[in-house]
Amino acid sequence: MQSDCSAVPLDTLGVLRVRGADVVAFLQGQLSNDLKLLRADHSLLAGYHNPQGRVIALLRLLQLAPDDVIAVLPRELLAAVLQRLTKFILRAKVKLADESAEWSITGLLAREPSAQTPAPHDDPERTLLSALPDQVGGVARISASLALRVAQQPARWLLVSPAAHAPPLARCLTAAAEDWLRLAIAAGEPQVYAATSEEFVAQMLNLDVLGAIAFDKGCYTGQEVIARAHYRGRVKRRLQRFRTHAARQLAAGDSGELSDGRVFKVVSAAALADGGCEFLAVAPVIADASEGSRLQPAAGAQVLIAEQLPLGYLLPE
Repeated sequence: MQSDCSAVPLDTLGVLRVRGADVVAFLQGQLSNDLKLLRADHSLLAGYHNPQGRVIALLRLLQLAPDDVIAVLPRELLAAVLQRLTKFILRAKVKLADESAEWSITGLLAREPSAQTPAPHDDPERTLLSALPDQVGGVARISASLALRVAQQPARWLLVSPAAHAPPLARCLTAAAEDWLRLAIAAGEPQVYAATSEEFVAQMLNLDVLGAIAFDKGCYTGQEVIARAHYRGRVKRRLQRFRTHAARQLAAGDSGELSDGRVFKVVSAAALADGGCEFLAVAPVIADASEGSRLQPAAGAQVLIAEQLPLGYLLPE
C-alpha cells in the first residue's frame, strides 16, 4: 500500500516565541520582512541582520495570535538570537522565550492534498494530510499543529506541533534529515548556521528573490546597507547551486576556489550516494566571474571541479 507521506524529524530546528501587545512593532524594527503581512494563514521568511546588513539568522515566522508569534530557526543560533533581541526590548511590551523543548518540528514530503482520498472522520492522520495548505507560504492550523508549505515541487511542509500533542504519523515513512536537506538545496533555499552567521549580506543569500525583504517598510537593523545594495544595481556575489562528483565532502562555512577561478563559501551541503556533494555556496555570478580574482579562499583550500546547477528560481539579471 502506497504511503501518503514521508516524515523527517527536524530536531536541529528550534522555536523562539515572541508574545505581547507590541510584538508586531518590535519585530518590525528588527527583521527584514513586513510583519504587517503576517497572518494566521500566511507565514513570512525574514532575515535578522547586524548593522552591516549581514545575516545573523533566517527565521520562518508563524502567527499563533495577533500578539503571539513563533519563529523557527536552527537551535544552534537560538540562544544568540534571543540574547541579541532581548537587548532591544527597552520599553516594548514583549516577552521572548526559547520554547524549543515545548515544540516538535517535522518535515513532511507528501502527495498533493487534491490527490488524496477524502479523510474519514475517525482518521486524524488522514485528516491532517488532507488539510495541508496548497500555496507556498500558506499555513493551516490542524488541531494543535501548524502546517507550513515551504516548497511546491516536490511538495514539502513543515509541521510545527506542541511536543505534548504531536499528531500521529504512523502511516508516513520515516526519512532522514539529509533527504530534507538535499531537497532544500535543490530548491535553492538558504539557511544560516553558526559557521556562517554574519558572513553574508542579505542579497548574497537571495533573500530579495525569495520575498524575505520588504524594501518599502520602515527602518530595521541593517536596512541602510541592504537598501543601498538593492538600489545601486547588480549584486555581484549570490547564492548558487553546485555539484561535485569528487570524493570530497563540504560543510557550511567551508571555502575554496572553483575551476573557473571563482571563490566560493558554502552555505549548506549534502552528501550524494556516489560520494560526491551537492551544495549551495555564495560565489560571483558568472557574468562577474572576474570578481573572484579579488577574493581569497581560506589558506590551503584546493581548486574544486564542480558542475553548476539551476536553482528553483531565476536570479536578477
